[in-house]
Amino acid sequence: MPTPTPDIASPEAYADGLPFAAYAELRARPGLAWHEYGDSGFWAVTRHADVDAVSRDIKRFSSGIGHTNLWDLEADALEARRSIIDSDPPDHRRLRKLVSKTFTPSAVGRWVDTTREIAGMLLDNFCDAGGGDWVNGVSAPLPIRVILSVLGVPIEDGEYLVELSNYLVEGTTDTVTLADDAFGNETPLRLLPFGSPASHAIFEYGEQLGATRLAGPQDDLITRLAELRGHDDGLSVNEFRNMFHVLIFAGNETTRTAMSHLAETFARQPERWRQLQADPTLFDNTVEEILRWSTPVLHMRRTAASDTELAGTQIRAGDKVVMWYAAANYDPDVFEDPHTFDVARPDKGQLSFGGGGPHFCLGAFLARMEIRVLLEEMLKRDIQLTLRSPAERVVSNFVNGLLRLDVNVTSAR
Repeated sequence: MPTPTPDIASPEAYADGLPFAAYAELRARPGLAWHEYGDSGFWAVTRHADVDAVSRDIKRFSSGIGHTNLWDLEADALEARRSIIDSDPPDHRRLRKLVSKTFTPSAVGRWVDTTREIAGMLLDNFCDAGGGDWVNGVSAPLPIRVILSVLGVPIEDGEYLVELSNYLVEGTTDTVTLADDAFGNETPLRLLPFGSPASHAIFEYGEQLGATRLAGPQDDLITRLAELRGHDDGLSVNEFRNMFHVLIFAGNETTRTAMSHLAETFARQPERWRQLQADPTLFDNTVEEILRWSTPVLHMRRTAASDTELAGTQIRAGDKVVMWYAAANYDPDVFEDPHTFDVARPDKGQLSFGGGGPHFCLGAFLARMEIRVLLEEMLKRDIQLTLRSPAERVVSNFVNGLLRLDVNVTSAR
């Protein structure tokens, strides 16, 4: 009788943290494991080398044929939701080219001072209050304010857009609180990203902001995207909506998750914080280790474009092939003693931004910069964190998030 495949796909599997034992069992199996899910299933890719191989091989493993999450979509829903994430070349290349210059290392460098100002203000307020919920006080507002500044979205709307992002994450859990018609939504949920009416609200906000920018252009990315909308070599109306949606969600949620785990980990392991304080040359190592340790996005799916083979496993055209970044980031064949948080760990290529290839995370340089600046500003204030209570987790099979993290704080201010 075949050995049962441990469950790594249900939200409940993440209620108490990452399912490390299940990941280890799947990595140790020869080839790939078939994981039942819904009416079909998927090939679970859990080893670092295999995840990287799937990421790089866009000809065999497509983002455009099927959905990039676990579940299947009907053709009209797939087209309605299609974004830069759910596209193959040449569409992916065209869409990425429209925004990529905003996220190059040199372009990101222009936002360091803004990020430092935002981080410093949030940390000072948090310290003045004697601590509290780190997620609400620091890790949620910091990345949303930065990405809004980069895009040209009014900063005062940050809390509203964080609220909408929270509802999107809720769509990956078993607990949904929004009514189908929330935020005035009349679109069938199956046509909306994350199956959430919050996506409708983000679409509406983006449309209104785009119209405002066309009436009064500014030197920002939203103006440029709005001006390209409806042009043959630019963006369709649907592409504009989905591009705005991706930039808002991916531009804040993943970095927020990394910053939340940053605080929880240093609060639990103050000796690692003291190690970084004693040797600031470890900043780059620490940023990569935080990203590996937290793995904000747990998985991403591809679909086999033709009959093929991976890791000795025969894969049929149309099969789902799911890359489990969290499993790969704890692969002991790549990361020595992977369950130890090591601020001096050499960079071995954590996969929190995906593997190589054209779908490598557009905002990777921005996220790294934001995390580094936060660490620098914490060190500048000699901030020390201690846990008041265990973190409250997001019970999701897609986002490794924290809902709440209550900490005490002391500083040299």
